[in-house]
Amino acid sequence: MIIKDWKKDLFTIPNWLSLFRLLLIPVYVIIYLNAAKPADYAVAAGILAVSCLTDAVDGKIARKFNMISTIGKFLDPLADKATQLTLTVCLAIRHPILWNLVGLFVLKEGFQLIAGILAFRKGKMLTGALLSGKICTAVLFISLIAMILLSDMDSRVIAAITVVDGIFMLISFASYIRVYHKKSSMIQNIEDHADRKR
Repeated sequence: MIIKDWKKDLFTIPNWLSLFRLLLIPVYVIIYLNAAKPADYAVAAGILAVSCLTDAVDGKIARKFNMISTIGKFLDPLADKATQLTLTVCLAIRHPILWNLVGLFVLKEGFQLIAGILAFRKGKMLTGALLSGKICTAVLFISLIAMILLSDMDSRVIAAITVVDGIFMLISFASYIRVYHKKSSMIQNIEDHADRKR
């Protein structure tokens, strides 16, 4: 069995924080789509800031207190990607140019999902996020949160941000293609990795 004690793996502080980030998503959607004044947008941005903070904290807790789990390696990125997609879609509703970013995001994450499933079926998994992916996530969150706070941002600035975000996303996409295509040391046997973390 890949996960011998899934209950013990699931009920850890880092995983609870990931679940909390997932629960914040519908709250953000309701507040942002019904926002009518600057204070509403500030609250929406604040929710995302909390999400980003818990994302940073859960990783540190997992490493410091040896709470890294196989479930967490799926749950944490799931919360990240779901939040990013929701944020981008909500903004695209008000700024149509961002639909290009949504399309690229779905293509990139779709590839990673399929590649991850194929690796999983072979008993392997990517042991962590790539640096390019982490940078892409940081750039995306910062730029999109800025769009939320500055709801009257000029369309030319939004277009420029979309291009910059797209470039970082393409770099990250290319990095993941390279890792899955080649025999990278970051693709390891699941059982071996689980034994090492214990």
